[in-house]
Amino acid sequence: MGPKIQFSDNAIITGDKNGIKHWKKVEVKLQDHVKVPTFPQGKSPEFYDACFTDYLSNVAMDQLPLTKPLWEIHIVKYPTTTAAGNVVFKLHHALGDGYSLMGALLSCLQRADNPAVPLTFPAFNPNTEARRADVSVCGNLSRAVSGLINTVCDFGWSLLKSSVIEDDQTPVRSGADGVEFRPITISTLTFSIDEIKQVKASLGVAMNHELRNRQSTALVLLRTRNIAGYKSVAEMVEPDAESPWGTKDHQEEKELCCCDFNWKLLEALRKYRGPEVTAKYIHSTLKNTSMTISNIIGPVEQMALSNQPVKGLYFMVVGVPQSLTVTMLSYMGKLRLAVGTENGLIEAPKFKSCIQNAFDMILKAAVDHYSPTLNNNI
Repeated sequence: MGPKIQFSDNAIITGDKNGIKHWKKVEVKLQDHVKVPTFPQGKSPEFYDACFTDYLSNVAMDQLPLTKPLWEIHIVKYPTTTAAGNVVFKLHHALGDGYSLMGALLSCLQRADNPAVPLTFPAFNPNTEARRADVSVCGNLSRAVSGLINTVCDFGWSLLKSSVIEDDQTPVRSGADGVEFRPITISTLTFSIDEIKQVKASLGVAMNHELRNRQSTALVLLRTRNIAGYKSVAEMVEPDAESPWGTKDHQEEKELCCCDFNWKLLEALRKYRGPEVTAKYIHSTLKNTSMTISNIIGPVEQMALSNQPVKGLYFMVVGVPQSLTVTMLSYMGKLRLAVGTENGLIEAPKFKSCIQNAFDMILKAAVDHYSPTLNNNI
């Protein structure tokens, strides 16, 4: 199935007499894709908070009909405690990866302060300075051996988690069959990136250090496209595009890494066994792990949609066979966290409070760590 497609192409997935899937263009009817819910009038923002949360849960549960283009836009015209209104873009992952979909979304938005000036994004600077500084034979050998061992261990563990080893049932994992069809609650949190950098400096680690050195209970989806920003839809669908549209991530690192081996395995499965077998393998990996953590970058400046300033920006992956999903997106100097939790298993307000309290404790410890030094310099 060709990857170069976008939701504006008005296409659906269909199959021929041999069962081979492909895209087919159809006529789009906007009334089938643009949804405007109706809530009781004249209520408080707290009341609309609950309405919006329930509405999001229903949107997450409803599957997109395969007989129509795989996208919807939901316009919620009621003020909550965090915004005057909300717009929800629901896009099927078959249309593209997070990079492609974010690029398509940003094509609809402009800078709030000056629409004629393009949006800018945080610089993506891999930690290469330390590598360049250590060019000794022993340093290179040690790094190569360590990378090889980590790759073999991570890749082998990944294969086991995708086939025979399954996480235990815990307060954040029900392990039930069909968990992807159960209702979820989507909660959001916002953290200051400057405060995260302060914690980073205190601990002496990279900002994503805790994600890369993870335990097996979490499937971490790392952005492997080495990019400085997003391309427009028109640029991504051009022949030989630098960052083409689709679901294929491009691994730029030349070192051995588990991501590269896993990607090659998925490519081999797709090529020799077909997309259905590949999908089952990915589903098994998700089902056997406890949670998913995914992240993408967002613009530094405030955006506007139809001249309306965008106060917050979040994304969430739904329909996965897990009880807990965490996504992160940077926007306007803030880290926007969205948490999807299985209803009846995880109490969303309490879980959200635990995350906030944990961050506050870590930040306070980081500030206290620097306080003696600052006091001595006064």
